[in-house]
Amino acid sequence: MPDRGLAPYAAGAERTHGRRHPEPPPRGRTEYQRDRDRIIHSTAFRRLEYKTQVFVNHEGDLFRTRLTHSLEVAQLGRSIARNLELNEDLTEAITLAHDLGHTPFGHAGQDALNACMKPHGGFEHNLQSLRVVDLLEQRYAAFDGLNLTFETREGILKHCSLKNARELGEVGERFVKKKRPSLEAQIANLADEIAYNNHDVDDGLRSGLLELDQLCEVAIFKRHRAEALQAFPGLTGRRLINETVRRMIDTLVTDLIETSAKRIRRQAPASVEEVRAAPPLIAFSEAIRDAQLELKRFLHENLYRHYRVARNSSKARRIVTELFGAFAAEPELLPPEYQARAGENRQRGVADYIAGMTDRYAMLEHRRLFAIEPT
Repeated sequence: MPDRGLAPYAAGAERTHGRRHPEPPPRGRTEYQRDRDRIIHSTAFRRLEYKTQVFVNHEGDLFRTRLTHSLEVAQLGRSIARNLELNEDLTEAITLAHDLGHTPFGHAGQDALNACMKPHGGFEHNLQSLRVVDLLEQRYAAFDGLNLTFETREGILKHCSLKNARELGEVGERFVKKKRPSLEAQIANLADEIAYNNHDVDDGLRSGLLELDQLCEVAIFKRHRAEALQAFPGLTGRRLINETVRRMIDTLVTDLIETSAKRIRRQAPASVEEVRAAPPLIAFSEAIRDAQLELKRFLHENLYRHYRVARNSSKARRIVTELFGAFAAEPELLPPEYQARAGENRQRGVADYIAGMTDRYAMLEHRRLFAIEPT
């Protein structure tokens, strides 16, 4: 099924580099639509509902989770891709899969697992996402993993150490050769940034950890709040917050589309291969990039380092570290399917098990291992 209406430098599904395991072409959908469908039906995707974005799942029903974040990134990515005549389906597949390898408890869990795995090759969540779709998902009789296309797998691997890239074959080559991924993968990267910055503002205000007066120190927030009040005098509460964040996202997406279109016209790539050899073409203007950096610095200082977030992060690191220590010392404590994997590589098998946990499952496993409950 061919893609229609795409620019010559878009990653057309009919020109895919293919799958690790050959399969008959899909009927009634493109190769990238098949990728998207496999991701949505995967176990790892469902688990994202109960994995932390910033706030642990039990802290409130309305905070973002890894699942809702991924859906929001996919919506932004599709809109940007459509405006640039790029492949929406590939962009959607990458955005939906980009967090599949994230640990429970967000970045605190990832940092703790990386520290545990440091003597054994480390832990990178992007690399783990690739490991999930290449190996750990077990839905098909003919192969391990989801057998996604090269282009989706490449887009999932947003960051990768040079050492690991050299061991990944074709999908890691761009890190070794200092080339770029497809424009669709570049869109997924920046759509992710737009989503988490702006939605962390929303969740921070909803939680009470951030105050409106604080945020008005940030130029991009102050500007859009003033615009919202000018358009709707007397607007207050959640409506004012929602209107402000909505306008911020619109400004960022519009700037990204316009700036990227200019860069593409200037570079004039004729194919995906020319995109790979070019400098990054999906980008913000300098002014908006600086505004994003200011917002990011504000969130790091005032939200991610807030003492209440820090307390949960501290608990999360202890839970992950203690789970890793117990399972690595006594792999017979692992479920049978992970015991087999730990038999091949004990520490990596333990990391696979922990990385796949939801927040609440990790807390439950920790209690099972360390709490002596009365009968």
